[in-house]
Amino acid sequence: MFENLITMLMVAVALMGSPGPATLSLAAVGAAFGARAGLRFFAGIISGNITVLLLLATGVTGIVLAVPEMKIAITLAAGAYILYLAYRIAMAPPAAAREAGARAPSFPSAYFLAIANPKAYAALGAVYSGNTLITEGFGGQTLLMDSAAKLLVMICVMVTVNGSWLVFGSAFAAVLTDPRKSRIANICFAILLVVSVVLAVL
Repeated sequence: MFENLITMLMVAVALMGSPGPATLSLAAVGAAFGARAGLRFFAGIISGNITVLLLLATGVTGIVLAVPEMKIAITLAAGAYILYLAYRIAMAPPAAAREAGARAPSFPSAYFLAIANPKAYAALGAVYSGNTLITEGFGGQTLLMDSAAKLLVMICVMVTVNGSWLVFGSAFAAVLTDPRKSRIANICFAILLVVSVVLAVL
């Protein structure tokens, strides 16, 4: 089990922690509004990822995405929100945003982003279905125990990697005291965010 756990952790960190719509949006929110102000957004991303994980574990995702119209609608809605989020980030210099009391993107918006994020389904699905932690020792409850163990491990990883991206964005912005450089950094984060969505959809 220990070897399986190490393997799963390595795969989970690589797939769930790589740049994507959720991780880059967290870094961008951290850069534009600060880590503390971004905690609501962080909580929304985590809650949305857990929802996706549960949908994958129960097989509901396969049923929903089997309907072409539903998949297209979710993709278009996610794309539209990402463009809006990128605009807000690009137009909010870190110092000005904090001094003026501008609010970071909300919990509901982050939750929506997480459940509409194509990369989340691919990455979480690959980690969940591609690993087994418990193969024996619990009788008829082995499958249930294995699922519970994998869910727990993946939630711990998603909290760690997503939290790291939020802190990274905030720390990166803190170094940029010049307003012009801060604006450029935010615009770069916004562009990367849009690019990550395009790559995830393609």
